[in-house]
Amino acid sequence: MQTTTFNKFLLLLCVALFAARAHSQDMSTASRVGDLQIGAGYSTANADYEYVHNRIAGFYFYTDFDFKEHYGIEASFHQVDDPNSAVYQRTYEIGGRYVRHYSIAGLGIHPYVKLQGGRGVLNFPKYANLAYNLFSIAGGADVSVSRRINIRAEYEYQDWLSAPGPGLNMTPSIFSIGIAYHFDGGRPLKLRH
Repeated sequence: MQTTTFNKFLLLLCVALFAARAHSQDMSTASRVGDLQIGAGYSTANADYEYVHNRIAGFYFYTDFDFKEHYGIEASFHQVDDPNSAVYQRTYEIGGRYVRHYSIAGLGIHPYVKLQGGRGVLNFPKYANLAYNLFSIAGGADVSVSRRINIRAEYEYQDWLSAPGPGLNMTPSIFSIGIAYHFDGGRPLKLRH
């Protein structure tokens, strides 16, 4: 299962990199409403469930839309699988984010924090598929390696309300790395490259 997940991640990485080359025309005179990026990545998680005793890995997708220079929204999807037990955790989240923009050594550095809510699914093959409300807080940074490609590293702490964790709730933590295509529909924001 791990190999299949890693192969999917590599395929998405190649598609994102070649999509930047395929963009044929710049609309430099258009006005813009906001700043959009869509990405995919690899995640590793501490599941915080008693039958999963080590870190589990998987993939995630995300999209950000910043409607102001520092404020925006993000929607994300994670799936992490335990290859030993075939148990998986899947989350669907949406919420607000706050981002800053810096230029360091010619790179655009965009650290952010976000607060999201959503739904988490804990799947036990052949037994049950249970869903819980959750909220999460995360922080990370996007690094603009080109005008349209951003690389991301992020840490996220989740609280699954009323889920069967060691305490009252499950509290998984996820570390993710990803790559995103940054859409440039007009004048770039100050430090996007």
